[in-house]
Amino acid sequence: MKILIDIHEKNSMVVSELVELGSEIELKSLAVSDYIIGEVAIERKAISDFISSMINKRLARQLEEMKQFKKSLLIIEGYDQKDIYDTGVHENAIRGMILSILLDFQVPIIFTKDEDDTARYLSVLAKRLEKEPQEISLRAKKRVYSLKEQQQIILEGFPGIGPSLAKEMLKKFGSLKNVMDASLENLKEIKKLNEKKAKIFREIIEKSYK
Repeated sequence: MKILIDIHEKNSMVVSELVELGSEIELKSLAVSDYIIGEVAIERKAISDFISSMINKRLARQLEEMKQFKKSLLIIEGYDQKDIYDTGVHENAIRGMILSILLDFQVPIIFTKDEDDTARYLSVLAKRLEKEPQEISLRAKKRVYSLKEQQQIILEGFPGIGPSLAKEMLKKFGSLKNVMDASLENLKEIKKLNEKKAKIFREIIEKSYK
């Protein structure tokens, strides 16, 4: 079974390891996921990428897009309990995200040691699927977000701002520009946005990029 690999993964050691293992691979521009094997979409995340994509909500959107496939997998690479909990993110936030991936998105997670281990999992999966009738699906597309959703996604990129709070902020101020221009006192008028979150929000907007 051929392993389709997104071109952004071409410099990953996973690709060279798959070649060493004798896997049949093809580099393509994939709209969704990093790897496709038959009807299975696979997203690969190193620990640092897993944490950052969890914070900026990118992971949730990627998992949602993977629902277009019959089956999907998330590979978290370089997993070590000490490393994953030594990232500055609260342990329970990480545990909560892992539970959400499993229960809400219903995407199985594979924890691998390194790129070699990841490649071996992909190789074994390809061999397993080779024995079953499969269709290689390239019909999946990036989700097209409405203007309202795009505005909401921008706000969700700020720490502590989830979907419901982003919607409330946009409803109160009327536009993304008005939200960004809102004073600390005006922001604090939103019940769900406590003073600490409001201060962090203003600091991120106002701080010079150096």
